[in-house]
Amino acid sequence: MVNHRKRIFRKKAAYAVADAEGYREQDIHSESYLQTVWRRFKRHHLATVSLAVVAVVAGAALLAPVIAPYDPTEIAGAFAQPPSKDFWLGTDLIGRDMLSRLLYATRISLLVGVMATLISTVIGVILGLVAGYFGGVADMVIMRFTDMVMSFPYILLVLVAAAIFKPGLWNIILILGFVDWPGIARLVRGNVLNLRETNFVKGNIVAGMSLWHILFSEILPNTVAPILVYATSVLALSILDEAALSFLGQGVQPPTASLGNMLNGAQSVTVLTSQPWLWITPGLLIVVIVMAINFIGDALRDALDPNGGLG
Repeated sequence: MVNHRKRIFRKKAAYAVADAEGYREQDIHSESYLQTVWRRFKRHHLATVSLAVVAVVAGAALLAPVIAPYDPTEIAGAFAQPPSKDFWLGTDLIGRDMLSRLLYATRISLLVGVMATLISTVIGVILGLVAGYFGGVADMVIMRFTDMVMSFPYILLVLVAAAIFKPGLWNIILILGFVDWPGIARLVRGNVLNLRETNFVKGNIVAGMSLWHILFSEILPNTVAPILVYATSVLALSILDEAALSFLGQGVQPPTASLGNMLNGAQSVTVLTSQPWLWITPGLLIVVIVMAINFIGDALRDALDPNGGLG
């Protein structure tokens, strides 16, 4: 009886929120799952703005060859020239246009973040599914290996791996991808442990469904929501890690521009105090991108939560 009253209360609360947002009761019943998620997501106005910001930044990065005024490796002006009508963000220490390099650097940094997140997500999902579904020896081996990887200080592990392998774009992507998976593996394992005891999974086993079908058609779709939310934090962390490694000279190597190695020249007091255009724009862009992704992740967490949202 108590649970029934709770369900009635939640349904009434959902209708009240929907009415406040201009929705009718029949709209709630007729909308799809994605429409429900989008309606919940839009309640977070800061996340909606962040989504627009990320879309604009990503679009500018993709269109860098079209909209960049100069080649990012071309010496186009005087050394360390301040912003002017010819060079909106000035030039760097060897005369390359900062705006052009910023566009291409954003492209590289987003590529590193997205690819590293995809690699870590795939590894974490597969290991989490295997550990959670089969249990026993497989679960023990995978989880002890996961604990071992997580026991190392994260940034130290990344720096050691970057020092062992030759610095470069794809090496950094692979290093970050193979270091960021333990959190996703533990998350997926926890969800699978709960899902494998549900009636719909046991029914599929009794019906003789294949293991592939049970794992990837029944269990995985019910784990996608927490994976997406966690992946946003991995994406933001990967962009920050690439910037840190490139700043230290262990990441993307010049003349290829990334947001991290654009900050590399700001290590001297002269640049910090007298040539702020060399470090303010790439530093500010890193902050904006990472904060926007985190806001989007927070909104996704609420929008995808079947119990946390009110409709």
